[in-house]
Amino acid sequence: MIMEQIGVGGIFILIVILIAASLRILREYERGVVFLLGRFWKVKGPGLIVIIPGIQQMVRVDLRTVVMDVPSQDVISRDNVSVKVNAVIYFRVLDAQRAIIQVANFLEATSQLAQTTLRAVLGKHELDELLAERDKLNLDIQKIIDAQTDAWGIKVSNVEIKHVDIDPSMVRAIAQQAEAERTRRAKVIHAEGELQAAEKLLQAAQMLAQQPQAMQLRYLQTLGAIAGDKSSTIIFPVPMDLLAPFLELMDKRRGG
Repeated sequence: MIMEQIGVGGIFILIVILIAASLRILREYERGVVFLLGRFWKVKGPGLIVIIPGIQQMVRVDLRTVVMDVPSQDVISRDNVSVKVNAVIYFRVLDAQRAIIQVANFLEATSQLAQTTLRAVLGKHELDELLAERDKLNLDIQKIIDAQTDAWGIKVSNVEIKHVDIDPSMVRAIAQQAEAERTRRAKVIHAEGELQAAEKLLQAAQMLAQQPQAMQLRYLQTLGAIAGDKSSTIIFPVPMDLLAPFLELMDKRRGG
């Protein structure tokens, strides 16, 4: 009688253990890829899932966006400048079946693909482009990685370059280049100002040549400005046309 009670109790405990082992609870952002005798059966979840122990196996897949830090990569730009670049990649699983079946470890595979793509894309650009055109480079890297991970059921939503570390000697060279560029711009602006001033003076001279009255008026204005000066010596310029009659008279007297 006691053996029968122990046997019944053991069977009951075994049944409870089997039921507990067959139950799975998947959260809203989780899916379970179920295999039946090693072959893919279906994707289940979320909620309560029943799995037959020993016959069925389930792999959990998180559908939330993953934020992955891409380790710092040594990149040689197109103009032969060595820099260290790191980035961050945002992606999520869209197809749990392909993420488990098509690739052994989709997290590691995506990380390695991001590293190689980062080096390949940035190596095609010059240093100035790496520093000034990050938005364009981010988009190019995102498109390439997303095209590669589509077969794994993964969607890459965004890639952001975080830091571009440059050698200190190269930083000094860039500073010297920027200073030389500012000096060049200042000289160009000064030359353009001189050119515009010369053009205006030429226009003024042409206008005064066409209007003798304006020339006389300008002459009187100049004399007024000189008279208001505190200097003790004033030189009055005399137009040659006023001296012409006196010069002719002197020439006649010399001839006579």
